[in-house]
Amino acid sequence: MTTQLSWRARGAIGALRATNALSRRLGRGAGTVAGGRVGLTLDPDLVAHLSRGREVILVTGTNGKTTTSAMVRAGWGGDVAANTTGANMPEGHAAALATSRASRVVLETDEAWLARAVADTTPTVVVLLNLSRDQLDRATEVRALAQRWRECLAVPGGTMVVVANAADPLVVYAAEVATDVRWVDVPSTWHGDAASCPKCTRALTFTASSWWCSCGFAPPAHPRAHVDRRVTIGGEPYDVELALPGQFNRVNATFAALALEVVGVELAAAFSRIATLSSVQGRYGDRRFGSHRVRLLLAKNPAGTAALWEALEASDEVWMAINAHVADGKDPSWLYDVPCEALRGRRVMCLGERRLDLATRLTYEDIDAIVVDEPATLTTGDAPVTLIANYTAFREWMQRTERW
Repeated sequence: MTTQLSWRARGAIGALRATNALSRRLGRGAGTVAGGRVGLTLDPDLVAHLSRGREVILVTGTNGKTTTSAMVRAGWGGDVAANTTGANMPEGHAAALATSRASRVVLETDEAWLARAVADTTPTVVVLLNLSRDQLDRATEVRALAQRWRECLAVPGGTMVVVANAADPLVVYAAEVATDVRWVDVPSTWHGDAASCPKCTRALTFTASSWWCSCGFAPPAHPRAHVDRRVTIGGEPYDVELALPGQFNRVNATFAALALEVVGVELAAAFSRIATLSSVQGRYGDRRFGSHRVRLLLAKNPAGTAALWEALEASDEVWMAINAHVADGKDPSWLYDVPCEALRGRRVMCLGERRLDLATRLTYEDIDAIVVDEPATLTTGDAPVTLIANYTAFREWMQRTERW
């Protein structure tokens, strides 16, 4: 591949690889962003150059993009280039493409960088999972993101296929202008970020199974897939049994399978391979803390946290860890938009730098919240634990726990 590149691109790749190797050697991180930044400084078109002649699937959305990207890789099988460290902006894309010669690529893409990724990679498939507010102290408001998505997808006569969420009004608004859309009708209980119509600003009407606006804006009439207790695609039912928990992961698997169908993978084969996935970057897998078997789940915003409640087992102890670093969003007030009723009747251990904020929020909801200042006190006992944490707290607990 590199023999077809300009001297500038080849030099950028060499600098990228050297920088990332040095970063890892010095223990300064996974070695992706630093090298990617150097590579793009030397060649701003590096991602476009490295994407040429490769089949690319982009996956974006506020929640679920890391897991769905992992499902696409698993379902595709074989050698697939991917940004598996979670670096989902141009620097991470450049590093992923520069460190693998695979002709097949799946790139998890930050919502705000989708337009750049589409322009750089000319993808075969773009997967649009959902849009909800996330870290608004440093991120763009979701309606602005929907407009940017819409503009980058409005390519007349293009060959790009979009796999999009028919239950999310903001995603429908963004994707309806694309030439070829495969709609997925999914269960949705979170409407807090799409209260008004993105076309006319009137209030949207939501029911248990649909939504619409008086101006005529409504879900697509004939979605390609439906997700409920079973998955139906093109009128054919599929029993999707996953190692990963929750209905939300059945939804993610359906998006992944439809993306893979576009690139020639049979649906049954895709679901069969996806079903073997049991952990994604430490999420969902079993770990050990003291005598406890601990399952780590990532929660970073109201919509994503609400979806996790269904993954709780009745016998589980629930621990929650919340920090407020830059990577988390420094404003933890999003906790007040999380519907916490599902935790009533449980005792919740509150951990992390913002454990008092978390305990206060849960107390307002009449939930038994215990503030834990020293995590080491939780090593006794052997009850199974589900630990829900945001970004930096999740990383801390990955380091604090051992593989089961």
